[in-house]
Amino acid sequence: MPRLPHKRSRKSGLPPGTPVHIGERKTGAPRVSLMHYDGEQLVEEEVTDVSACRTWLSRPGVTWINIEGVHQIDLLEQFGTVFGLHPLVLEDIANTGQRPKVEDYGGYLYIVMRMLSLQAARQEVVGEQISLIVGPNFVISFQEGIAGDAFNPIRERLRTSKGRLRREGADYLVYSLIDAIVDGYFVLLEKLGEQIEVLDERMLANRAGDVARTIHLLKREMIWLRKAVWPLREMINTLQRAETPLIRASTGVYLKDVYDHTIEVIDTVETYRDVLSGMLENHLSLLTTRLNEIMKVLTVISTIFIPLTFITGIYGMNFRFMPELEWRWGYPLALLGMAGIGVAMYFYYRRKKWL
Repeated sequence: MPRLPHKRSRKSGLPPGTPVHIGERKTGAPRVSLMHYDGEQLVEEEVTDVSACRTWLSRPGVTWINIEGVHQIDLLEQFGTVFGLHPLVLEDIANTGQRPKVEDYGGYLYIVMRMLSLQAARQEVVGEQISLIVGPNFVISFQEGIAGDAFNPIRERLRTSKGRLRREGADYLVYSLIDAIVDGYFVLLEKLGEQIEVLDERMLANRAGDVARTIHLLKREMIWLRKAVWPLREMINTLQRAETPLIRASTGVYLKDVYDHTIEVIDTVETYRDVLSGMLENHLSLLTTRLNEIMKVLTVISTIFIPLTFITGIYGMNFRFMPELEWRWGYPLALLGMAGIGVAMYFYYRRKKWL
C-alpha cells in the first residue's frame, strides 16, 4: 500500500508544541542508551533515569544519548524538561512524517533525517525518522526502531577507539551519524539496482510475467526515496554553512563530503526513475508488438479461410439440380482445389513478407 500520513487528524485543534505520536507505533518500551567518551576512556550504560543524563554533560568529553522508540510521549517530555528542548522540537520528534531539515535554536541544533533499508522478507523499502539534537558537548538521537540501526558501526568505532572519532567533539559525532545514514542509501540503491537488472533480463528473455506490477512497485519506491533524499541536500548545505559555534570549520569539510555523497544518491535515484520509466515503455511496446503479431497471424488465417468458406458454402446449398452433383470426382477435386487455394495464398503472403 502507498505510504500515507498516519492519523494526522490527531493533531487537529491542538495548540502548537503539543507532542502527539504520529507514525508506526511499537509495542515495546523505549530503550535509552548512553555513551560518554573522550580520547582516553569510554563509558557505556543503559539509562533508566532521564534526569541522571544531565550530570554527564558537566564532565569532560562528549555524551551521546540514543533513544529507540518515540511513541512514549512522557519520555519525550522528560528529555524536553531535562535538556530544555523547545516544545516545537518535541512535537516534530513525535511527528515522524517530517521532511529532512535543520533548525538552529541557539544553544543546540535540531536535525531531521530518514534512515532507509530494504526489508528482505517483502523486498520493500522501509524507513524511519531520525531526530538529532546537537549541543556543545552532547548529541541526542531519537530513532523509531523500525528500519534497523545504521549507528552500530559508529558504536564499534567508539568502543575500539579507531580513527579520530574519540578525539573530536560533538559536531564530528553528528557528522559521523549523518554519514552513516547516507552510506546506508548506497547499500539500498545497490540492492534496488540489482532488482532492476534482473527485471530487465526477464524482459529481454520474454519472461515478462508480472513485470508491469514489479516496475510499478519499484517506481513507487523511487518516488518515496526521492521524497526522503531530495531535501537532504538542502539540509546538509545549511548545516555546512551554518554560522554557529556548534559546527566547527574543520567538521564543515567532512560535511561537504557528505553533501557530495547526497548529490550522488539523488542522481542515482533520478537515473533509476528514468530507467524504470523506459522499462515500462519498452514493456508496453513489447506487449503491443506481440499482440500485433498474434493479430496478424489470426488475420492471415482468417483471410485464407474466406475463399474456402465461400466454396463450402456454395456446395452446401441443398438445391436439387446443381453442377457436379452427380460427378464422381467432384468431392475430392473440391477439397484439392481448396487446399491449393490455401497453399497459394500462404506463399503469396510469405512473398509479401506479411508472415
